Amino acid sequence: MVCPGSVCFVFFVLSWLSGGPGAVMKHEKPNTAAINVTKGVALASELEIAKSFAARSQGLLGRSGLKPDTGLLIDPCSSIHMWCMRFAIDVVFLDKKNRVVGLKRNVKPWGMAWSWRGTKTIELPVGVIASTRTQLGDIIAFQTTAPKPE
Repeated sequence: MVCPGSVCFVFFVLSWLSGGPGAVMKHEKPNTAAINVTKGVALASELEIAKSFAARSQGLLGRSGLKPDTGLLIDPCSSIHMWCMRFAIDVVFLDKKNRVVGLKRNVKPWGMAWSWRGTKTIELPVGVIASTRTQLGDIIAFQTTAPKPE
């Protein structure tokens, strides 16, 4: 049996080797938003994108939460785990055509979620799936905007 503390230590070391929590997944410029085209509502107006192996492995590890109206797109990805996480999330799984093929609400720390048909995953603050009425079959579009001044 693996001690949960040792698992967290391994994730911490991998995170540190890849530049520390959040270092791998800085916002791509310009900003990217995830829009539920079917419902005409934004899932997140500031979406980070994790495409590299290191960024996908790190995910949201090391963070204390997601700010409202933000999220993380992991591409490619058909499953996520919440090992060593400190907060719950909503998860939207998309296929190659950005059609919603899986929804998992309120995935808690140490939980898991997957979709056999999913090729991309959007991790969002808890409650976004319900507040946007997102459901299976909806189409999600990714829209880029000018970067916000820092």
